[in-house]
Amino acid sequence: MPGRGRQGRATIADVAAIAGVSTSTASLVFRSQDRVAPGTRDRILAAAEAVGYQGPHPVASSLRSGRSGIVGIVIAERVRQAFQNPVAVATMDGLSDVLDGEGFGQLLLPGRADPVMNRPEPLRMLPVDAVVFATRGEEFDDLLPVVRARGVPIVGIEGPHAPDVTLVEVDDVGGMTAMAEHVAALGHRRVGVIMRTTRLGRSDAPGPTEPVGARLGEIVNRTIRGRLEAVQRVFPGAVRVEAGGRDSAAGAAAALRLLEIGDRPTALLAQNDQLAAGALGAAAQLGLRVPEDVTVTGFDGVEMPWLGRTLSTVRQPLHERGRRAGELVTALLRGEEVPAHTMLPVELVAGETAGPPPG
Repeated sequence: MPGRGRQGRATIADVAAIAGVSTSTASLVFRSQDRVAPGTRDRILAAAEAVGYQGPHPVASSLRSGRSGIVGIVIAERVRQAFQNPVAVATMDGLSDVLDGEGFGQLLLPGRADPVMNRPEPLRMLPVDAVVFATRGEEFDDLLPVVRARGVPIVGIEGPHAPDVTLVEVDDVGGMTAMAEHVAALGHRRVGVIMRTTRLGRSDAPGPTEPVGARLGEIVNRTIRGRLEAVQRVFPGAVRVEAGGRDSAAGAAAALRLLEIGDRPTALLAQNDQLAAGALGAAAQLGLRVPEDVTVTGFDGVEMPWLGRTLSTVRQPLHERGRRAGELVTALLRGEEVPAHTMLPVELVAGETAGPPPG
């Protein structure tokens, strides 16, 4: 029996010796089986199975080809939190549909606002062919300059907005404008907005109640800012509270702050469906009926059967935006020309949680 390579790993030379062929012929079977005669190919594969040879070492293969076959996927939260977020799950499902079909492995990377001091940066060393910012990429994400330094293609879903990022977006402004106009047509004049958090990976108390247009220029995230501007155009006197997180608990806390002010809003426009679900809970806690006493709307159109009713929301194509990002990554890695910016449409869902104001 031929010897083994370092650390006992069978080598292609071991396989070639058993099969009675040259090393180059044995290696060719693992790169392109149809270029080797069937009888020879079967003999080589049988020899590989006999010695437990699993194929070329991935690191050596990537050094030869210049490709690792891995796409890095940056998510806005910790990995555990991402899989509790239905928007992230639906988006990554669409993205994985394409990348799996193309044979790419996927490496999840949590985004962050601040550099990690005195700790090696894994992305500087990990072999990735491209990076997708899959859930709310931010211009201030500390991983962005690291990815740029790698010189690999970058695709963003919602962001980051930058000249070197190929972007997939949905019509956030159009969708929020349609929802605000729908609420106005129902007769509402006092409106509160539950704003998505501008912070990455943190859970805080809700922010103060302030005018919907306050300090808009300071909000870096264009999706959040655009949705606020859309409401402001329809309801210039609206107020807002920034949620301390992205989940229903954060939505409930922000809704309570809005509903406890004097001359409280008759409609709450949440910037995502989970925040809206929290607002429904806050209304129930205060003994308010929805939509008779207060209207509650969301944004995203995720499946929430546990609500027991259809949320009034804006449905965006979550799975499709993930698929589109995967298609763009694939095209970029093939060297094809792609559009710098892709905009996907949204749909207003009237739902059961919006109605005329009380009285």
